[in-house]
Amino acid sequence: MSILETYQSRIGETYRSSWFTVDQDRVNTFADVTLDHQFIHVDPDRAAKETPFGGPIAHGFLTLSLMSHFIEEALPAPPDGIVMGINYGFEKIRFLTPVRVGSKIRGAFTLAKAEARKPGQIQLTHDCSVEIDGVDNPALAAQWLSLIVTA
Repeated sequence: MSILETYQSRIGETYRSSWFTVDQDRVNTFADVTLDHQFIHVDPDRAAKETPFGGPIAHGFLTLSLMSHFIEEALPAPPDGIVMGINYGFEKIRFLTPVRVGSKIRGAFTLAKAEARKPGQIQLTHDCSVEIDGVDNPALAAQWLSLIVTA
């Protein structure tokens, strides 16, 4: 079976990562890296008093960034003959539910498309979400594009 056929056989399959706890130290570190120190993320006392969230929430972009970790953990090993995978971007991203600090989140990835592009390139489209343990609605939903470069 070719690499493209292998991916096409996985269309519609969903893979999930393990749960990951978003703690205040990670949120603070992300705030330092991105220079986004809005109080709703980094000031637990003020966030508890002045927001409807009951405390601090993770940055939406932190949640989005963790998808790289989640997909690496969740997806099956790539077929032989792949040189590299490249992040190609997103068709859409929606931040749907705030992630409260202390929550557990995980990624869910469903392969929606696998298409040949130029010779030696396959474009994958994954329908993705970041789920929050104990919450009905996901933190975010996105369509993630990647390029697979083959030998």
